[in-house]
Amino acid sequence: MDKKTIVLTGGGTAGHVSLNEAIIPSLQEEGYSIHYIGSHDGIEKELITKNFPDLPYHSISSGKLRRYFSLKNFTDPFKVLAGIGQAFAILKKVKPSIVFSKGGFVSVPVVIAAKLSNIPVVIHESDVTPGLANKLAQPFASHIFTVFRETLKYLPKEKSTCTGSVVREQLFKGNKMRGFKLCQFENRKPVLLVMGGSLGSVVLNDAIRSNLPELLKDFNVIHLCGKGNVDSSLLELKGYKQFEYVTTELPDLISAADFVVSRAGSNSIFEFLALKKPMLLIPLSSSKSRGDQILNARLFKNQGFAEVLEEEQLTKETFLKSLQTLIRNKDSILDAMSKAERPKTPKEMIKLILQYEK
Repeated sequence: MDKKTIVLTGGGTAGHVSLNEAIIPSLQEEGYSIHYIGSHDGIEKELITKNFPDLPYHSISSGKLRRYFSLKNFTDPFKVLAGIGQAFAILKKVKPSIVFSKGGFVSVPVVIAAKLSNIPVVIHESDVTPGLANKLAQPFASHIFTVFRETLKYLPKEKSTCTGSVVREQLFKGNKMRGFKLCQFENRKPVLLVMGGSLGSVVLNDAIRSNLPELLKDFNVIHLCGKGNVDSSLLELKGYKQFEYVTTELPDLISAADFVVSRAGSNSIFEFLALKKPMLLIPLSSSKSRGDQILNARLFKNQGFAEVLEEEQLTKETFLKSLQTLIRNKDSILDAMSKAERPKTPKEMIKLILQYEK
């Protein structure tokens, strides 16, 4: 019997790739041939080709979907059309029984090409409100899965289901001592882990670095600052370890952390919840985004899982004050986290996905 084939797509940010990364090992165990369709130079290409070097990666043309005026809005539709043609040719060649899309602009041509090829498409939406790419892709989907129950009101009832979060199994295998060793920390002060997303955050980076003298009195600090954002003048500072971006080291670094300061991307915050790490969330402002992180953060705050500091209110002083509130409320946050719904395993998720294959 021939192997069944599945095509995965999604990209633009690490959040649009992490679920695909999580389910690939389980799909391989099930005997599936897996192909990935992404952009020529997006972060998805770097992550997939680095972490799964034997997995076929196909690059297509993709235009960015913008909510603001740009001259590229007049040329990018032609890139999307080219991408549809390229995706159609790839799908015709590899003959998948299903396509799974995690969203991001590169996924739109793939989803449309799959519909034209009569291949079932399952979409996953991890934010409270659907992103623009998933909004455009919805009509072509066989089914849509969501992380938040609140998302269902924005989607067609007849083909939408809330599954809750899915957390990568390797994150539960982190080792605190390995994390300390990676960072070369010489004492056992509590550890503050700072994550600004795969592309980094100037706002978070500045907030941390301007407060380092105060922070290092009480904490060791792990700072994931984004590509090109390492401050070389701070490389020798004891108790402060910078990383541009991490992959295999992440489980150990999270295991070492006592508290987390982060943006409010859905995948990351559900991982911190599953690993029971009290978090201070500083969501991307609505002036820089569609406001999805603000909604994510507020829901977590309302459920008692996090403290929230809006970016517009972020100053050197408000950051320290919010961090002190987080420390003070640690026990109540951990109690709320202990009562949270268990996340899905990758194996459970692929069982849900594969029920729609032809």
